Amino acid sequence: MNHKLIIISGPSGVGKGTIVKELLKRDGYALSVSCTTRARRPCEVDGESYFFISKEEFRKKIETGGFLEYSEHFDNYYGTPRDFVEEQLKSHDVILEIEVDGGLSAKQSHPEAILIMVVPPNTEELVSRLHHRGTESEEIIAKRLKRMDYELSKEKYYDYIITNDVLERAVDEIEQIIKTNKK
Repeated sequence: MNHKLIIISGPSGVGKGTIVKELLKRDGYALSVSCTTRARRPCEVDGESYFFISKEEFRKKIETGGFLEYSEHFDNYYGTPRDFVEEQLKSHDVILEIEVDGGLSAKQSHPEAILIMVVPPNTEELVSRLHHRGTESEEIIAKRLKRMDYELSKEKYYDYIITNDVLERAVDEIEQIIKTNKK
């Protein structure tokens, strides 16, 4: 069977995580687990939340081409392990939920991947979603909205753009894109 890497990106608050959770309830999908050098939080499980590795291990993986993509944030590394994704692709379509630059980098590394950008129906709806989450300060929300303009400017590089105005429809559209690309 021809399994696909599905890269899902989009602005913060657009509903990527919710869409991915819904897709994972359906048959045939696996979630890519990233590597990180940051400390494990009490609620996190190694191999499920992240693969927690040392900076030395991470640098060795970089040198040997062990990542589809990687980046550094706040003195820690984050990356998508190539071997994990390739192993999962033997039996599942693999979903990678990632920010736009990482998504574009992973596509270069894995050209047959399907790049899907999830966008809000409008800016007002995204602002409302960010406020209703209740997890960020006004300052953080402002930063996320500023980043949104940058992220949406990259949509021209994505294979598909999905508007998340009705969750079930967005999930169904993404699943149809995957099925069409597997033919």
